[in-house]
Amino acid sequence: MQVVCLDLEGVLIPEIWIAFAERTGIAEFRRTTREEPDYDKLMTFRLGLLRQHGLKLQDIQDVIGGMSPMDGAKDFLDDLRSRFQVIILSDTFYEFADPLMRQLGRPTLFCHKLETDAEGYVSAYKLRQPNQKFHAVNALKGLNFQVIAAGDSYNDTGMLGAADAGFFIHPPESITKQFPQYPVNHSYAELKAHIDAASVRLKAQAQA
Repeated sequence: MQVVCLDLEGVLIPEIWIAFAERTGIAEFRRTTREEPDYDKLMTFRLGLLRQHGLKLQDIQDVIGGMSPMDGAKDFLDDLRSRFQVIILSDTFYEFADPLMRQLGRPTLFCHKLETDAEGYVSAYKLRQPNQKFHAVNALKGLNFQVIAAGDSYNDTGMLGAADAGFFIHPPESITKQFPQYPVNHSYAELKAHIDAASVRLKAQAQA
């Protein structure tokens, strides 16, 4: 049996923090895992920036409420879900993702949680576990699933390396130069073709 694991932001939906940067006019929020591979360092920076500017969880949720999946994302996801089990592995937070998951037909999502204080400020973030994408893929393989994965950022490379087949979609050139072993896709049609070809190859390997 096969499972497809996908990143969320930059793959199926726009980057939430970039959208928040555009709404607030605070350019520092544009920094993402595409630029900063250390996730703890990145989130500590973000939480400090939120407090510095007096911005609360509701302010972020207000921006997310006006966002939509990327063009073609739902059709792509619906097609995959008609043929594979699909799990979204993301370093976003449940408090962010719900409106967009609803628009995508509520696929299974593994991500993290935020904590807020009495005033509504984000006070902390709780990882489901460190490097959760990598561990999730290995756990699925331990259950005898073949795993095909796709992502776009530094924090996806562990998942791609652990998977039986891993692909980039919409990645920045700076990342693809560091990880040339993962084929690059620039459209959902390309990624679908790569996933289908990997599926056939992995099935043949399993039967050999």
